[in-house]
Amino acid sequence: MGPDTGPGAPRKKIFVKTYGCQMNVYDSARMVDVMAPSGYTEVDTPEEADIVILNTCHIREKAAEKVYSELGRLRELKKEKSGRGENLLIGVAGCVAQAEGEEMRRRAPVVDLVLGPQTYHRLPEYVERLANGGPGIVETEFPADDKFASLPAPERRKTLARGATAFLTIQEGCDKFCTFCVVPYTRGSEFSRPVARILDEARALAEAGVREITLLGQNVNAYHGEDEKGRAATLGDLIRRLAAIDGIARLRYTTSHPRDMDEALIAAHAEVPELMPYLHLPVQSGSDRILAAMNRRHDAETYIRLVERIRAANPGIAMSSDFIVGFPGETEEDFEATLALIRAVGYAQAYSFKYSPRPGTPAATEEDQLPVEAKSERLQRLQALLGEQQIAFNSACAGRTMPVLFDRRGRGESQLVGRSPYLQSVHVGDAPENLFGKLVDVEIEEGYRNSLRGRLLRKEPVLA
Repeated sequence: MGPDTGPGAPRKKIFVKTYGCQMNVYDSARMVDVMAPSGYTEVDTPEEADIVILNTCHIREKAAEKVYSELGRLRELKKEKSGRGENLLIGVAGCVAQAEGEEMRRRAPVVDLVLGPQTYHRLPEYVERLANGGPGIVETEFPADDKFASLPAPERRKTLARGATAFLTIQEGCDKFCTFCVVPYTRGSEFSRPVARILDEARALAEAGVREITLLGQNVNAYHGEDEKGRAATLGDLIRRLAAIDGIARLRYTTSHPRDMDEALIAAHAEVPELMPYLHLPVQSGSDRILAAMNRRHDAETYIRLVERIRAANPGIAMSSDFIVGFPGETEEDFEATLALIRAVGYAQAYSFKYSPRPGTPAATEEDQLPVEAKSERLQRLQALLGEQQIAFNSACAGRTMPVLFDRRGRGESQLVGRSPYLQSVHVGDAPENLFGKLVDVEIEEGYRNSLRGRLLRKEPVLA
């Protein structure tokens, strides 16, 4: 017997804490959506909730330890609620849940539900089983059914849009098997959503006031979703279709692999004005030897030539990337090759990390792991170079006029903060409240390491 959701039924409450990537942000919102028909509303704190879900990410170092630490705090909350005659269901979702599986319930018996990222559409079913006295559940399979097809229609989603910008997952999983990465094991093989469903969701977002959509995928430019004629569409094809939707002024996508940057996508950067001139294209290392050990299947020269082709198509594009420092066996010569690639490309922004082993990945078993001190020293040098490039790029924006999409309030009463086409935060004072969620021309006055400061050229939006 399902939960009572009639007019007189008490409203149940769900709290979802999100860790990690943008795709987890999207997934967390969908968990709230699938629970809404069962009478659940989202709340802001675990203390208010009847269900707490930790939606986890396995990319960062010590990800599992952070989750177990949070579960320790939730154990105390569950005990307090039980003392008041209240029940609290605790679930762990996402990539840590997928990787830990049964081990998570063994280490943390307080957890009622463990579910991987491919099964959250079954959350109402699992919650009902637990509410009816069923045993704890661990679900980390990769089901044959399409979880996206099981989600509520876009117009029925409670968390569809929360501002002028939104994430939209179009692709999941990865078939590349980089030796440092857990994604193929936690998210499964590459899967692309059909074009029609993505367009429906994008139209609903536009109707809800969204002006900028970021397309998400673990390997987003490997997108190959089926179109209305049964053909495999590329990401370039999809971008052109999305750009034609009324109200959508900006499109972005992340994260890409250099091997899947095809000519159609490069052409879109030249020909589709809604596609922002900012590309996150992870390279990870500048050493061919390390790239081979990572199983990246490209070398440094191929990557540099690819960037040159992209810049030839759109000379104004800004580049971003990911770097891993201290991969097993990395020598000083290998590291210097990475610095050389950074100098050759020139980045507006980048993410960089010390290598840390992920259980189950090939690189974790390598014997020539580097000392933490060596990795830390190299990361400091690499980040110093990247910081110089980022400051130079931001400083060069001074004096330019850019359309800024205001999406959040600043510290002062009259300050608004928005995003430039290059994804920089732009702080503007004396900005009227009615510009929130609008695109407005801003003259950039000064560039800092992580943001820009500007002034309004006019107080009317470029696009309402």
